[in-house]
Amino acid sequence: MKTVKFQMEELTCPSCIKKIEGALSKQKGVKEAKVLFSSSKVKVVFDEAVVTTEHLKDIVQKLGYPVLETKVA
Repeated sequence: MKTVKFQMEELTCPSCIKKIEGALSKQKGVKEAKVLFSSSKVKVVFDEAVVTTEHLKDIVQKLGYPVLETKVA
């Protein structure tokens, strides 16, 4: 399993959190998707043999939330 954190622009609403977490959680290979509201980060734990960091980033951006920075842990 691999963990990635996406630094987002400020997330200001609970519906934004549900939208992002829901879209990522439905993706095959994703074990956990969590929005860290206070720091505007999205943490994703996933199987890198099934899905790539870039694909996960694309999912978030297609929802209309720009990713400012990506950190792989």
